[in-house]
Amino acid sequence: MATTRPRGFITSWLPKPDTMDLVQNVKSILRDYSDIAPLTLRQVFYILFSDYDFEKTEKNYKRLCETMNRARRAQIIDMDEIRDDGLTKESPERWEDEDHILTTFRSYGSRFRLDRQQNQPIHLMVWCEARGMLTQLARYCEDYSVPVLSSGGFDSVTTKHNFARDACDYERVEILHIGDHDPSGVHMCSSLDEDLTAFVEYYGGQIEVTRLAVTPDQIGDLRLPTAPPKRTDNRSFEGMTTQAEAIPPRTLKDIVQDALSARIDQGIFEETLAQEADIRASLTKKLARL
Repeated sequence: MATTRPRGFITSWLPKPDTMDLVQNVKSILRDYSDIAPLTLRQVFYILFSDYDFEKTEKNYKRLCETMNRARRAQIIDMDEIRDDGLTKESPERWEDEDHILTTFRSYGSRFRLDRQQNQPIHLMVWCEARGMLTQLARYCEDYSVPVLSSGGFDSVTTKHNFARDACDYERVEILHIGDHDPSGVHMCSSLDEDLTAFVEYYGGQIEVTRLAVTPDQIGDLRLPTAPPKRTDNRSFEGMTTQAEAIPPRTLKDIVQDALSARIDQGIFEETLAQEADIRASLTKKLARL
């Protein structure tokens, strides 16, 4: 069936002046946040709203999505600078030849890392509602070896049961949850908390779910944009709604890293780093002889 929508990369795109202005504003945002990239389109949308007088309407969000679709196909915006839920891929392990595997093993020495949460009294994890923010959040958490999870939407009973059973490998676990402040987001967090607690208690472990963002206090303190709840959502909820992606990316980074730093025993952490450095130096020498 014939279609007028672009496919693949395009070589001829003549946007109107106001559309080109939008593209240039997005390019400016992506430059300013290159240390945090990739951003999600929702994050770009909220930065446009707060810093570029871009009206916060669903019509404007759709306009942004369509404009970015064409700007990326026209190679004006790099594909890798914007993150979405993306494709999930599992590939079998394979090598080009013998030298390839030896080179790979040699490189492991300089990249060696211990689990930097080892010996900590509480094992921390971050659970995010928006799958598109996963890569960004993982970068915020990597120094402490804190995993970031997102299963998207209301998590299935299988997901929560299997996760809870695996969580019992640790003496105590705390989940730092990031989600929208709206009926779905709030109930999603409470459902996760109640189900994980019940399953973990059954298997003899301890777990706590802490709402890290978005909280009602953050909405006021950060002056986040709000909207009334959707009329079609009948879950109990009070107040106005706010999306997690409305939090400025660098502010979210501070929220996450401050929460991790406050919960990590710094003395144990420093001991782990010292042990890691010793092992890395030893491994690098041994693997160089391969």
